Amino acid sequence: MVHGAPTTRIGVAIDIPEPWGSALTRRRAEAGDPQAAYTPAHVTLLGPTEVATEALPAVEKHLEAVAAGQQPFTINLRGTGTFRPITEVVFVTLAVGISECELLAEAIAAAADVNRDARFPYHPHVTVAQDVPADALDAVFEDLAGFSAKFHVTAFTLFSHGGEGPWRPRRDFPLGA
Repeated sequence: MVHGAPTTRIGVAIDIPEPWGSALTRRRAEAGDPQAAYTPAHVTLLGPTEVATEALPAVEKHLEAVAAGQQPFTINLRGTGTFRPITEVVFVTLAVGISECELLAEAIAAAADVNRDARFPYHPHVTVAQDVPADALDAVFEDLAGFSAKFHVTAFTLFSHGGEGPWRPRRDFPLGA
């Protein structure tokens, strides 16, 4: 990326379908997590990443190829986990679909114009509370311990963020297309 060139903040994710998506987003908001207003429930494949705006067509072409190479698959969300004490995060875990998400995330990050945040290893999950008081994290962890949802993943979505407001979907990429 050329320093000073216009950039766009992107992310790639699998949306959590209804009725589970809005329920998880609502529970995140109830925990006091301000990100709930901007980020609906999802499984991240590529976290917030700055790319040169002029590189977006190449990034989209890369995402098309990644999507074409992955067949649709099932995700089964079940129970909760946490990254504490490393980070103050509670999440819903993937019981099924982990390896497919890992393969997608690795392939997406392989784009020449995309530099994934490598501070932490990739671990597919659905964040339901982050950077809220410990008692709120504990409550979400307990409230969603019995959570379960199973759904078919047929696409992932490229999102962009302009610095304010919610992340906006730019384009869906059908799997196996």
